[in-house]
Amino acid sequence: MAAQCVTKVELTVSCENLLDKDIGSKSDPLCVLLMNSSESQWYELGRTEKVQNCLSPKFAKKFVIDYYFEIVQKLKFGLYDIDNKTIDLSDDDFLGELECTLGQVVSSKKLTRPLVLKNKSPAGKGTITISAEEIKDNRVVNLEVEARKLDNKDFFGKSDPYLEFYKQTETGWQLAHRTEVVKNNLNPTWRPFRIPLQSLCGGDMDKPIKVECYDYDSDGSHDLIGIFETTMTRLNEASRTSPAEFECINSKKKQKKKGYKNSGVVSVKLCQVVKEYTFLDYIMGGCQINFTVAIDFTGSNGDPKSPQSLHYISPQGVNEYLSAIWSVGNVIQDYDSDKMFPAFGFGAQIPPTWQVSHEFPLNFNPSNPFCAGVEGVVEAYRICLPQVKLYGPTNFSPIINHVACFAKQAIQQTTASQYFVLLIITDGVITDMDETRNAIVNASRLPMSIIIVGVGGADFSAMEFLDGDDGRLRSLSGEAAMRDIVQFVPFRQFQNAPKEALAKSVLAEVPGQLVEFLNTMKLSPPNSSPAPNPAGTI
Repeated sequence: MAAQCVTKVELTVSCENLLDKDIGSKSDPLCVLLMNSSESQWYELGRTEKVQNCLSPKFAKKFVIDYYFEIVQKLKFGLYDIDNKTIDLSDDDFLGELECTLGQVVSSKKLTRPLVLKNKSPAGKGTITISAEEIKDNRVVNLEVEARKLDNKDFFGKSDPYLEFYKQTETGWQLAHRTEVVKNNLNPTWRPFRIPLQSLCGGDMDKPIKVECYDYDSDGSHDLIGIFETTMTRLNEASRTSPAEFECINSKKKQKKKGYKNSGVVSVKLCQVVKEYTFLDYIMGGCQINFTVAIDFTGSNGDPKSPQSLHYISPQGVNEYLSAIWSVGNVIQDYDSDKMFPAFGFGAQIPPTWQVSHEFPLNFNPSNPFCAGVEGVVEAYRICLPQVKLYGPTNFSPIINHVACFAKQAIQQTTASQYFVLLIITDGVITDMDETRNAIVNASRLPMSIIIVGVGGADFSAMEFLDGDDGRLRSLSGEAAMRDIVQFVPFRQFQNAPKEALAKSVLAEVPGQLVEFLNTMKLSPPNSSPAPNPAGTI
């Protein structure tokens, strides 16, 4: 599984028109923040300072939270009038609260809402405003490096050199980047590469950086060619006309050999520090995530009236299709301002002509296939199910191409205003594998990601193939996908897991996919200010 999009978010809180609970003076408010990221208990994350005699406080103390895109992180801001020294808030006057999610806060960047009392009635005219800011150093270093006259470590042929860059930490040197191996070459030029400034020097331009040059051996016994130390300040002096040059020193060789000069020279031709937008830069800057659902209505699901069918809705009102829609939709809906989601079915015969369709709107309204929120998608599915005849084959490409059309229109914009996530829920083996491969390779050049959830007990090995984790997916003609945009999970892995687990697994890669695409296309968030220049130096 991909690393989660974890980043720290700083929340600043202010209030207006709080209830006045003090006789002869004004309330002395404090804000407490509680959090709940599963169905368990609320727990306290922190408290602001108390502001004396004030009904419209601006709190100076901020809350810092680890943010995960793929989890619904519930927040509860509680306001209390503090009249004593005890830590316990139950003996202080309650001034109102707000319950929301961290996703709602970051997608609006600044959220103002009325405060309510415990019985959900308004807390007078009291309101709360929460502003979110990401804590980050989003600079990366672009480097172009070559070397000359490296020592030859191989009896047959020449050395196969690669470089390792290390950051200095309190506990020693930490690997920040390893270049590729250039085979059989004592004067190598490595491919241009990038290292986050945070990983290389913690953002400190004068912190030592160590670079080690090795000769690669397939048995793992790589030979050290030489080492040098430098800093970002020194690397930054590099230019194509006057590269920054460093002698590789091998201390063992230096001790043994009289007149030892060096083991070769590493030459940095380009060192450019640039700002890259993060996931939250895009979300807070107004990029909308558009969510589309596609549901498999092929015959292999079994008759929906039979309890053995994957489309059978239990007396509790659930089945695997509904669970997947709820789980993924609940997370994504916070990032889409209009909360109108197009929902489609494929592989069924549909009224009135009973033609097989591979992209019919669940509400049977082709000009307006949108459903209001996740509840609307669930409702449309329930109403549609008894009205169609399950059939086949299982074709994915029509619905992928359908969403790709909208993604293509979005890319005509000059900013990163929209990104598309398609959720396909299916029970089995794809019939149009070749067309689906072509559709995915084509979509990899567009602002979209595809999530496939496999329900039931079928053999899903073909799906694993589409999820290009073990190499790039190629189209029929051999064209490689620009990036990996498919995430596949079998629902059965999550049958006994908490209901957040499915969304956590399938959505973990989306932030990285969105950022990689929009940065590669040099697209800025719609409301970015001040705009860093993703292409140039700072």
